[in-house]
Amino acid sequence: MCGRYATARARQELLDQFAVGLDDIDGDLEPDYNVAPTKQVPAVLTRAPRDEPTEAVRELRTLRWGLVPSWAKDLAIGSRMINARFETVHEKPAYRRAFARRRCLLPADGYYEWYKTEGEGKPRKQPFFIRPQDGSIMAMAGLYELWKSPADEWVWTCTVITTDAPDALGRIHDRMPMIVRRDRWDAWLDPALSDADEVRGLLVPALDGSLATAMEAFPVGQAVSNVRNNGPQLIEPLADDTTGPAGPGEGALF
Repeated sequence: MCGRYATARARQELLDQFAVGLDDIDGDLEPDYNVAPTKQVPAVLTRAPRDEPTEAVRELRTLRWGLVPSWAKDLAIGSRMINARFETVHEKPAYRRAFARRRCLLPADGYYEWYKTEGEGKPRKQPFFIRPQDGSIMAMAGLYELWKSPADEWVWTCTVITTDAPDALGRIHDRMPMIVRRDRWDAWLDPALSDADEVRGLLVPALDGSLATAMEAFPVGQAVSNVRNNGPQLIEPLADDTTGPAGPGEGALF
């Protein structure tokens, strides 16, 4: 799964990288090195204005992480719907309408997973940060929904699509976010593309091998385990660490 990630790019960089036509974020966009469920996260999506006869516009806005289907009675359900499995997302009632017409990209610098270490005493969960080796933005495949609250307000929510992790990363966790290749961003964001098979064809499973060589993983401090902690220090590699999936004495870079 993907239950924690970092998104710290500057607003202008996101606008430029994703060729955004409409900046729809109110106020500042602060870097967040410890994104957790129910937080507001930056997202890129393409949507036609409801009351204007114009073409769809690519926009940058924030969404609440944890998708809430339009038919849900309570916003709280979103905390259990932070991830949608690639294998079944087009079939599940909670996701299939969004998969057809409400897809988005969720920019990230990387994501965290916890690996259960073995040794004397009680097992310990060691956090790892996983990111592109070249420092590029991760465009995570996402879906978004609009939910009308009892106060008659629209709440925009989202989920991250996940897939099987390649062997190297799977030693930390068997799932990872689905990443959309740059040359497929336009099609992924196109609300006019609604055929489930065509949409699924835009997503390249991580197990094809190319992703494993493009990602790196390294252990970080335990501070990230507390959602109240934040800042760039959370993604700093642990110094002289020799414990992890690579085994004692081996590197933790995949």
